Amino acid sequence: MNQKAKGIIGILTGGGDVPGLNPAIRAVTIRALREGYKVIGIRRGWKGLVDVIRDKKVDNSCNYFELTEEIVNKAGRTGGTFLHSSRTRASHVPQSAVPEHLKDKYNAEINDLTPEVLKNLEFIGIDYLIPIGGDDTLSYAVRLSQEGVKVVAIPKTMDNDVPGTDYCIGFSTCITRTIELTHDLRTCAGSHERLLVLEVFGRYAGFSAMLPTLAGAANRCVIPEYQFDIERLAELLCQDRYTNPSKYSVVLVSEGASYSGGQMMFQSDEADMFGHKKLGGIGDYVSNELKNLSPKFNKGETINVINQKLGYLVRCGNPDAMDSIVPMAYGNLALDLISKGMHGRLVILRNGRYDNAPIDIVTSSKKLVDINKFYNTDRLRPQYNSFEFMPQMIL
Repeated sequence: MNQKAKGIIGILTGGGDVPGLNPAIRAVTIRALREGYKVIGIRRGWKGLVDVIRDKKVDNSCNYFELTEEIVNKAGRTGGTFLHSSRTRASHVPQSAVPEHLKDKYNAEINDLTPEVLKNLEFIGIDYLIPIGGDDTLSYAVRLSQEGVKVVAIPKTMDNDVPGTDYCIGFSTCITRTIELTHDLRTCAGSHERLLVLEVFGRYAGFSAMLPTLAGAANRCVIPEYQFDIERLAELLCQDRYTNPSKYSVVLVSEGASYSGGQMMFQSDEADMFGHKKLGGIGDYVSNELKNLSPKFNKGETINVINQKLGYLVRCGNPDAMDSIVPMAYGNLALDLISKGMHGRLVILRNGRYDNAPIDIVTSSKKLVDINKFYNTDRLRPQYNSFEFMPQMIL
């Protein structure tokens, strides 16, 4: 693999899977191969670079392999990532996750394996690295860039919360599926005259609940950026139901949302390497409270609730049109930068135009819904004074 023409490009995917990853890998690979580069696919995100054994006699195909047009063409129109993924954070590896061949050297409770990653990149012969991920995956890419690795990053996350870009791969399919599934579930809510509570993705940012609500899929939404009053939500949904001829109403609940005086809800106290606990429970809480509170706003009669967590249904399957086109453009943008000898950059969409930004923009701020501009805290729904000159995805 060290026998190279113009150089070797490594590509990896980290964090949660989304539709659009395989089209991005395909775009990078085909363009790179036609311009004289070799492309190495690194398996399971940063974990693949942690687990490499630097011995030419060892089979490392479980950690990386050479990509060809045949390989990427087969996967390029499908969802998920054929390179697989993980939530490994190479700078914060717990002792239990340190590879067996490194346990003698790294035996602290939490270990920084960046020195090994740097040596492994050199061992593989990678000249440029293209990580595709959200703010967690790309925050470590920032670290590698600071260490001298030539990094060109591509933003991916269905929460659409990577700073510096208006759009992240996976967001459009997430919104499309959320709207479709919400409309499908309306038939159940309408048939039984119930309230419909749908829990959607969104740990810190409420974009994936705001956009479908704005598009008319739901009456209300609650988001992580604002602690909502459950009694006010019950009042609004009962009003919405009363004015609906089919006698039902819908609320989208971000998984990271919390009620007044409460906190995020988690399935357990176990955290990943980025310090994130697995979210879960806010949809159940909202559903139970709405049922208990409904008599107060429905002339003493209880309204039953349909409670559904959309979860992986909005991130599985094939990409929609936007998540087929944008990854193609992002992959080619990355190669544009590499062909110019540029690195330490993040490819982006800004104000409807493709561009690039310094990669450290990923760690410089948080990308959240501006509730003063876009969220009515009394009505618990999106608000807009004007759409003129707004970005395509509005928020």
